[in-house]
Amino acid sequence: MPVQVAVCGPRFCTERDKDQAYEVGRLLAQAGATVLNGGGIGVMAAVSAGARSADGLVIGIRPGATRDDANPDLSAVLVTNMGEARNAILVWSADAVIVVGGSWGTLSELALAKRRGVPVVSLGGWQILDADGNPVPDAPPTAATPRDAVTFALSRPGEPGSP
Repeated sequence: MPVQVAVCGPRFCTERDKDQAYEVGRLLAQAGATVLNGGGIGVMAAVSAGARSADGLVIGIRPGATRDDANPDLSAVLVTNMGEARNAILVWSADAVIVVGGSWGTLSELALAKRRGVPVVSLGGWQILDADGNPVPDAPPTAATPRDAVTFALSRPGEPGSP
C-alpha cells in the first residue's frame, strides 16, 4: 500500500506557501505517495495541483456535507459533515504530515499529529518555542525546502513521533 502523506496548510495563504505546497505535492506524487489534504483552497488546492501535475493520487477530506466546494485537482473527495473535527480524520489517515504555512486550523492538525505520534515537519509554518525563544524539545522539525520536507515525510512513514 502506498505511503499516505497529509499536507496541511491555510486556505488563505501567501504566494510562497502556494509555491511550496505545489512543489511538495509534485514531489510526493513523483515518489508514489498518496497525498491527503483538506480539499479546499489555498495550500490545499496548491498541493493538489502539484500532485496532479505528476499524475498523483490526491484525496480531499472536506468539512462540509457536499463536494461542491472541493478543489478541482482532487482524485477523490470524502465529505464528513464534521467541520473542523475532520482534521482528526485527516491526521489519523496519514503516515506522515507536512505542514505548509500556518493558521489556527493548521496548528490543530500539527498538534493532533504530535499527539498521535505521526512524524510531522513544518515548512514555512508553525514553530513551537519555549519562554526563552528556543524550540521545545519535542517540537516538530522545520524544513528549509519542499524537497527537505518530502524527504523527511517519506523517510519516516508510520514511525512513532518525530526526531
